[in-house]
Amino acid sequence: MQTGDTVRPATPADVEDIFRLIRGLADYEHLAHEVTGSVDRLREHLFGSRPCVEAFVAEHVGACVGFALFFPTYSTFLTAPGLWLEDLFVEPAHRGRGLGGALLARVAAAAVARGCGRLEWAVLDWNTSAIGFYEARGARIEGDWRIARVTGEGLARLAGS
Repeated sequence: MQTGDTVRPATPADVEDIFRLIRGLADYEHLAHEVTGSVDRLREHLFGSRPCVEAFVAEHVGACVGFALFFPTYSTFLTAPGLWLEDLFVEPAHRGRGLGGALLARVAAAAVARGCGRLEWAVLDWNTSAIGFYEARGARIEGDWRIARVTGEGLARLAGS
């Protein structure tokens, strides 16, 4: 990281910035049409009565320019907890400063401190710069696993079957 850069745990005051960055990530991934959440729901999930996610933010001279959002998982094979990194994003103008690596390292440190057996995430197959970034930090890209997802009406149908 460079002078004026910090990575720290998110606070309630960061929620609007995190949501803005989520929209930036969605634009970058050509998935803006899939952002249907809200600042209020994000605030509740990060800091409400039953938080289910956590986040770190990256700042440059006090401005929020990146984030990492993660939550707990469990590995039956390892019989150990884990963390799932849902999103890691740094605004394009602030890339190359070490902020992405610092965010990833903070999540990894949280996993180690909690006795986790692994840290996992997904990366789009076309995002070769992200794949290179992760591999350079020791990640192995699993080619034989695919993400299965059920949402909306399909989720409701599955729940009712």
